[in-house]
Amino acid sequence: MTNIVDVLKMPPGRSISVNGWIRSFRGDRFIALNDGSCMTSIQIVITPEEYSETLINELNTGASISVEGELIESLGSGQKTEIQAKKIVLIGKASPEDVQKTILQPKKHSLEKLREQGHLRMRTNLFGAVFRIRHHMAFAIHKYFNDKGYFHIHTPIITGTDAEGAGEIFRVTTLPVGNGETTDEKDDFFGKPTHLTVSGQLEAELAALALGKAYTFGPTFRAENSNTTRHLAEFWMIEPEIAFADIHDDMDLGEDFLKFLVQYALDNCAEDLRFLNDRAFKEEQQLPKQQRNDLSLLERMQMVVENEFERITYTRAIEILENSKPNKKKKFKFPIEWGVDLQSEHEKFLVEKHFKKPVIIVDYPSSIKAFYMRNNDDGKTVAAMDVLFPGIGEIIGGSQREERHDILEQKCEEFNIPKEAIWWYLETRKFGSVPHAGFGLGFERLMMFVTGMTNIRDVIPFPRTPKNAEF
Repeated sequence: MTNIVDVLKMPPGRSISVNGWIRSFRGDRFIALNDGSCMTSIQIVITPEEYSETLINELNTGASISVEGELIESLGSGQKTEIQAKKIVLIGKASPEDVQKTILQPKKHSLEKLREQGHLRMRTNLFGAVFRIRHHMAFAIHKYFNDKGYFHIHTPIITGTDAEGAGEIFRVTTLPVGNGETTDEKDDFFGKPTHLTVSGQLEAELAALALGKAYTFGPTFRAENSNTTRHLAEFWMIEPEIAFADIHDDMDLGEDFLKFLVQYALDNCAEDLRFLNDRAFKEEQQLPKQQRNDLSLLERMQMVVENEFERITYTRAIEILENSKPNKKKKFKFPIEWGVDLQSEHEKFLVEKHFKKPVIIVDYPSSIKAFYMRNNDDGKTVAAMDVLFPGIGEIIGGSQREERHDILEQKCEEFNIPKEAIWWYLETRKFGSVPHAGFGLGFERLMMFVTGMTNIRDVIPFPRTPKNAEF
């Protein structure tokens, strides 16, 4: 059997065998068959007199079939080649009555409806495109780091350390719950409180301080009770760490990495991207003009690969925002002042209105960043950086890590982080400590950018959100 994506590249005049699911069956003669390998379905032409009436009646939308035939030049419009069927075998039936109740019926469905039938949504053109691109992006991430000499590290999913200190964690326990009894945590499976990881960064640092360059790409979890279009309880993070590197090396890596990934998508996902680009354009025409993107999906992607990222300090970003027209006209919802974290509306203005290209902001106030970020000499800021993208806002967050043992100990006290919980992390600063840096890239944020999807639940196969753990 040959994948349809490969058949479509073949010249006519050969025998071929394909499997797939029926998208449509017109006039008892033309079957649109798709196997998921690409967006395009191949047309199967049958002579109805050569097949039983029973088989013809079972060639319904959603049914799976195997076809043997001759690849010929198409006489109709819409396709260069088609398969003249010589043999059709029904593999799995699909009754029209059942199909009518599902998203498999050939009509437009809302994204919410598609989420409700997540077990079937990958069969649609939209989600077929999204998840093919997701595969290519995952492959590109591993290719990029492998080609540059990084080592992939599997970091723990179950951990006793909260790297971000956010407290929004899922507890992992074997202790009985809700029986009113008090149980000693030493009796728990791991002998101490543990939870699902929020980041593999601290462990990735250990690897970098031994192997030089390392990265982790795995699931992370946040027990944040949020139902916004930007939050998931389970998501995937890419976290590289590099030894003998400072914040400037970190910014260079982030920019080069993102440009590679976006270019890889443009080079390897052209058909799916064209479909998503056209879909997004049509969707945006239904919105008020002020809510539409200034650039199309493909134009936003070209913006990333064709421009050097603008690099500015947090202090400079605040100055630009304070002097901006939206701020003077009080159009920003959130106030702007030195010391506060930037909101999406501020990031959007900097990227899409002021600089009109991706922006890297560096040197944030230490009070709004994590304990492991290296203190700058000014006593107020840390060597932290965020990469901002059009339509997305922050897509990467990173920093130079605090490599000085005494200062890191002091920061643990300031952030109320018990030293005994991360004694091993602190100890790495005693044995040949070196400047090192890294960042985190939320894979689903990247996917939102390269697909143009506006809800993060639509770029992960099986979203986990408050009150939702279906499929």
